Amino acid sequence: MKVKAMVCSTSGWGGSTFKEETDMPAFIQKIPGALSVVTLALLGACGGGGGGGGGAGLPISLGGGQQPAAPAATSSTTLSGTVATGAAFADAALTVFDQTGAKVCEVKVSADGTYNCTLPAGTKAPLVIQAVRDDLTLYSTTASTATGTTNVTPLTTIVVAQLAPNGDPSKLAAAIQANAGAVTAGAITDQVKKLVSALQPLLDALNMSIDPMSGEFKANGTGQDRVLDTINVSVRPDGAAASIEITVKAQPAGEDSPPVSIVFRSGDATIAPLPAVDAAALVQPPTPAMVQDLLDRLNACYALPLAQRVNSTVNGDGNAFGTAANVVAPACRTLFVDDSPENFVSSGAPIGRDSGGARRSFESLFRAGPTNLKHDRGNFEYFYPNGDIALTYRWTDVVGNTDNDVFNARIVGGALKLSGNSNAYRVSVRPQLEMKDYLKHPNLIYRSTGYALNVDNVLEQGNSKFSKVVVTSNALGDRELVLVPRAGLSTLVLTSDGTAGGSPLSSSAWRMATRFADPAQQGDPSSFETGNLFASPQFTDTQLRAIPDQTVWRLEFFHAAGGSNVVQYVRTFARAPSMAEAVQVPLVELAPALRAELLQETQGVDRGIVFPAPIPSDPDANNIDFSAEGNLDGWVVPNGALAPTTFIASGRGPNTNRFNDSVTLRTTARKAIIYCQPVNTPSDNHCTQVGPNAYQYAQGSSVSTFIFTARTARQVDQRKSFEVWRVAP
Repeated sequence: MKVKAMVCSTSGWGGSTFKEETDMPAFIQKIPGALSVVTLALLGACGGGGGGGGGAGLPISLGGGQQPAAPAATSSTTLSGTVATGAAFADAALTVFDQTGAKVCEVKVSADGTYNCTLPAGTKAPLVIQAVRDDLTLYSTTASTATGTTNVTPLTTIVVAQLAPNGDPSKLAAAIQANAGAVTAGAITDQVKKLVSALQPLLDALNMSIDPMSGEFKANGTGQDRVLDTINVSVRPDGAAASIEITVKAQPAGEDSPPVSIVFRSGDATIAPLPAVDAAALVQPPTPAMVQDLLDRLNACYALPLAQRVNSTVNGDGNAFGTAANVVAPACRTLFVDDSPENFVSSGAPIGRDSGGARRSFESLFRAGPTNLKHDRGNFEYFYPNGDIALTYRWTDVVGNTDNDVFNARIVGGALKLSGNSNAYRVSVRPQLEMKDYLKHPNLIYRSTGYALNVDNVLEQGNSKFSKVVVTSNALGDRELVLVPRAGLSTLVLTSDGTAGGSPLSSSAWRMATRFADPAQQGDPSSFETGNLFASPQFTDTQLRAIPDQTVWRLEFFHAAGGSNVVQYVRTFARAPSMAEAVQVPLVELAPALRAELLQETQGVDRGIVFPAPIPSDPDANNIDFSAEGNLDGWVVPNGALAPTTFIASGRGPNTNRFNDSVTLRTTARKAIIYCQPVNTPSDNHCTQVGPNAYQYAQGSSVSTFIFTARTARQVDQRKSFEVWRVAP
């Protein structure tokens, strides 16, 4: 059949031109060149001064017993306070809603985390305050319209969740609109007393008292802010209540030391207090100013042209190769401990960029594209046993690509320096929320929750260095998970039965619980998704909620050549969501036009998209252009959903070996292009070289799944997979 096809040729990230082709499936030929997590306020808290002093005590100035809603203000008044989470919640959009649901103030939070709102005459209490930035939202409330202080922090978000219907802080404003007596000064006081009582062991260790709602403070690392700087808070509504966790950022005694934390539900009448906190383990954390200073220095380094950052030869493609010794700019060298990039090693990788393709740390220093790379949203997450700290942050490049990531640092002479780690291998363990959309089987669409266990497949002479990696966690009891190499894949995969004796699967994602979108659908996705590992029996929501945010994972590496095993530890920033939490998260959707095209292109084809013979004379052929006909958008991002930052095409080569090819996305992108990306292993043949550094998908290669991923500030992966293969009956 002759079908119209579009071939797109691009220049960098710029515009595209098109031409018609025939004798090829349209979707293939038009393909050319070059996750609020569960309404999460997953919040690493930070506040500031005031409310300090000796002894621990209950909040002050919080009003009396149960009272009716306050009368409307007869003249304009001023509401002010501090908005902070891990650092000042700068540039957040802050909105104040009054008793009627009206927006009575809309301002931007200042750089130091403060805000001031002039409330118009006639404003009716109680009020709800909402501060939104990226995928995080903070809440607070007050029963008065009088001039005064109302802070907005993770602790005030807990109070709002405790007052809100079903524990959802975003629903409190509507509840007040329906019933003005839903929030009174007395009700706020009761919830604050309960919360502060649960924090008492920490307050005793710090010899402090706090007034979360109305105590004046600054985000400077002292006084009340010292308390807030020492905890991480998460609030996760699930439709029935909110699961709330408070974790103390104490320095652990060892790599496998569990976190000091409590978990409770928003509707609980009482909250079990934190375990006893060792004051000696409450090491002074970096101040928000120190974190910001490190990010500013990173930005100053990347603001330099490539030729000033390094003294390596700049190649024809505008990039360079080299080692840490080639990093010459003082602005870059002084980022690292001892002002020595040569001593920096992260997961066995020194700084540099290798012409042979071996992974190196800070390769971006040797490439022109990251010039003017920006780093912001820095937040201190936790200490390592050696005193180093984990920092989460956001990066954004000059064309709009952005993502959340993490690095390690050390306090040296009152400043933060990048410190790397002592690990031998590159690994990560991240919570993963996923939805699989089966285009040919709407009844099989399902969501899952679990963890992605990512371990690089280190090669030696073309073969994997590992025979297996065994993963355990104290939070999961005696359960073991086993990762093994699989031909054609750059990361290890789980085995079919979770043991070394099982056959290699297609992914490293462990699905702990699943739920079909169609409530009438019987069975379990494990019956037809035989390439993935599902927990059996599945975890209940109660079991998932009991897993700590700061879960410790142990990975033991067994080498194919024998010898001593290597053990590494990973500590997460958040737990996997429960299924009740997961189903509330909006995710990316296919544009209707592209969905229709994909269904048409794969009609009668079990494997999905199957590639014909390459066309060497046309380097833009036989690759993937994920857009609707006419270069229209390929996907849409619903309100409240995170825009994807990575797009993956997953499939099989002609010899059935699996492959995953990917591209980074701007958050504003709504279409994407993937070229075939060869893997340097003898068994990989999914690509065919058609010219110098030019590849197309080999004849017989197929794509079965298109995957969009986003990552929250707390390192939770959100994935939406569109499956174009046919499930056998």
